[in-house]
Amino acid sequence: MGKLVAAIGRLFCFVQVNQSTVGIKERFGKFEEVLYPGCHFVPWITGSRVQGQLTLRLRQLDVRCETKTKDNVFVTVVASIQYRAMEDKASDAYYKLSNPRTQIQSYVFDVIRASVPKLELDDAFEQKNEIARAVEEELEKAMFAYGYEIVQTLIVDIEPDEKVKKAMNEINAAARLRVAANEKAEAEKIIQIKRAEGEAESKYLSGLGIARQRQAIVDGLKESVLGFSGNVPGTSAKDVMDLVLLTQYFDTMKEIGAASKSSAVFLPHGPGAVADIAGQIRNGFLQASTQQSADKVIE
Repeated sequence: MGKLVAAIGRLFCFVQVNQSTVGIKERFGKFEEVLYPGCHFVPWITGSRVQGQLTLRLRQLDVRCETKTKDNVFVTVVASIQYRAMEDKASDAYYKLSNPRTQIQSYVFDVIRASVPKLELDDAFEQKNEIARAVEEELEKAMFAYGYEIVQTLIVDIEPDEKVKKAMNEINAAARLRVAANEKAEAEKIIQIKRAEGEAESKYLSGLGIARQRQAIVDGLKESVLGFSGNVPGTSAKDVMDLVLLTQYFDTMKEIGAASKSSAVFLPHGPGAVADIAGQIRNGFLQASTQQSADKVIE
């Protein structure tokens, strides 16, 4: 139906130009004017005709360019070019270029293959915006003369070879594993330090407890000796100490026998053995006292 209406319109010398489109009017094969959207009277009987129509809509061209970087890695750079014909230069856009897409693609290849080989692979990824800006500047200068406007240029992707990508991923994974190992080692180091500090503190407190326990035992023995000597006339400190040691000896034997899981302990038993144990303890006290006196004299 639309084609029929258009044919009838041309028969009566009327031509329709659609929105976002301009018509190129010629007279006897020579450009005459640009027709804007709407209905126009074009008398074909006087040699006038609409040679064609040019869209003003934004168009996009995706270009894939293979090149290599400074460190000799082959990559495929994907560039996306957004462009459109300029309304005030519609005649240049229509007559000067037969295939604008091929022309734009050639300029993109030229700029990318001149820019990327100056960069190493990592730098190429980091400087995608600079590459896109260089492509856009070159296209603007070249395509403006042909009536086209470059709206935006994007470097969509940089694709290395599959083997290169695999190697890069392995390097990245190894670096992350190294960092994780260092962090784990630091954590284990801290745990060991804290454990050692805890053990040292525990031993220190245990030593204090043992020292206080022994001091309490000495104080108790001292009070027992003094009390027994005062209450029982004719007894010496030696007699009291032998009695205390004998009592302690029997208490120890009682505790060993009462314990259900006690290991076997072999001690000499009998009155002579008790006297021998008491003598050994007294000798120990006397040697310690003598050593302390000698240390004081030396000081």
